Amino acid sequence: MAYRDEQLSEEKVFKDPVHRYVHVRDRVVWDLIATPEFQRLRRIKQLGTTNLTFHGAEHSRFNHSLGVYEIVRRIINNFQDRSHWNKEERLLCLCAALLHDLGHGPFSHSFEKVFKLDHEYFTQQIIVGDTNINKVLEQVSPGFSRDVADVIAKTYKDKLVVSLISSQIDADRMDYLQRDAYFTGVSYGHFDMERILRVMRPIEDQVVIKSTGMHAVEDYIMSRYQMYWQVYFHPVTRSAEVILSKILQRAKVLFEAEDFTFKLEPKHFLSFFNEDVKLEDYLKLDDTIVFYYFQQWQDEKDEILRDLCARFMNRHLFKYVEYAPNQPIDKWMELSRLFVEAGIDPEYYLVLDSSSDLPYDFYRPGEEGERLPINLLMPDGEIKELSRQSDIVEAISGKRRTDHKLYFPKDRIEALTDERIKQRMKEILYN
Repeated sequence: MAYRDEQLSEEKVFKDPVHRYVHVRDRVVWDLIATPEFQRLRRIKQLGTTNLTFHGAEHSRFNHSLGVYEIVRRIINNFQDRSHWNKEERLLCLCAALLHDLGHGPFSHSFEKVFKLDHEYFTQQIIVGDTNINKVLEQVSPGFSRDVADVIAKTYKDKLVVSLISSQIDADRMDYLQRDAYFTGVSYGHFDMERILRVMRPIEDQVVIKSTGMHAVEDYIMSRYQMYWQVYFHPVTRSAEVILSKILQRAKVLFEAEDFTFKLEPKHFLSFFNEDVKLEDYLKLDDTIVFYYFQQWQDEKDEILRDLCARFMNRHLFKYVEYAPNQPIDKWMELSRLFVEAGIDPEYYLVLDSSSDLPYDFYRPGEEGERLPINLLMPDGEIKELSRQSDIVEAISGKRRTDHKLYFPKDRIEALTDERIKQRMKEILYN
């Protein structure tokens, strides 16, 4: 029997709090899960610093990847006897679903910003490079790894396959909304996924939703909207991300300084500091390694690095105030000068952070980051875009919401002995 068709002697299952069970019967999928590159995802939190706000958010990229695989497996089972679905793409879809987040590193958002990285690039490199993942995929057929990489990169020729992994209603979103809601303990991310899966239909190069399932999709979109603003963009989580980014920034500055030597050589970070990250180095870095260095850096000679690490490790986070982008620049400049005068480096202790989300959008051809719409299959066979039928979705379509906050160490300001500087800082911050 060809390797691509080989089945396990008995079905393997992973007990899962969201989907009850994740079912594996394909030998290829089972072998992929067993690779070191996939097992590494156990050591990378799905939500980065969110556990400092919602203490239950300790789940991993491994959990999520299995969840996305399971949703795609169920979708494909529903598609098997329908026209427009190519049964030969089944294994490709399952592998792409399982491996779609393979390139995420620890605290991806902060790492990518500071070190100018792209987790999607590393996902591609792990799949097509000299890795155990690649060896498994190439056993299926020569070039199969490239096909998997293309699906994840959204460049694969069969756009129906791509849409299962990446669209405005895909398996990725359907898993992380429910999983993140479960582990954070909030109620916002719940929606009737079973109903959505039942009304999904393959039509040429896209998945459409039967019009009878429109209300379930409305609920899904509103769940996503609430999760972004109540969980993913929570201001306390963003405070922790700000500190994390500043730790990495400070460590890089110290590494480049000729007059500074770390007590403990940060060998796991060297290629990141040198902006020459090899795949081998990238795969060695996970949450446990980062936490080890942060723990050690609390005893470093540099006061800023020492303080920032202590804040992060002990959840002594920055406070924040709302910030209006149209605020006069002279106030910002004055505040920065006051921080310098008080001996508080504004580069690390006065940080403007912005969050932005577009909950749903219809198709805008030619625009950067254009999104394919969610389409409804009407009883007469006509295809209609969701926001044209749903008043709820129309109300939020194309409306980008942006939030700006200014983060600072309130304790450092309160500890100032110069009352003039302290009071002026408070006037600018709180008025």
